Amino acid sequence: MISDRLKSIILKTLAVKDFPMQDETRADEVPGWDSLNHVRVIVAVEKEFNVKLKGLEILRLKNIGELQKLVDSKLTNTNK
Repeated sequence: MISDRLKSIILKTLAVKDFPMQDETRADEVPGWDSLNHVRVIVAVEKEFNVKLKGLEILRLKNIGELQKLVDSKLTNTNK
């Protein structure tokens, strides 16, 4: 399930007031999420959660739910 925190970061970065995101939502379905904004979203997520996402990890993501899982796994690994 997508956290409110992640959803907020994405919407703020894309300057979108509201958009109903689900785990299955793909970047190309979100208004304003193009290739340039993709980079901006990833940088904002890394900064907000204080994590570093690898290029290959990012390329493998199919939807926002997978982004949430990746961030969660990074947070879990840092707390060990």
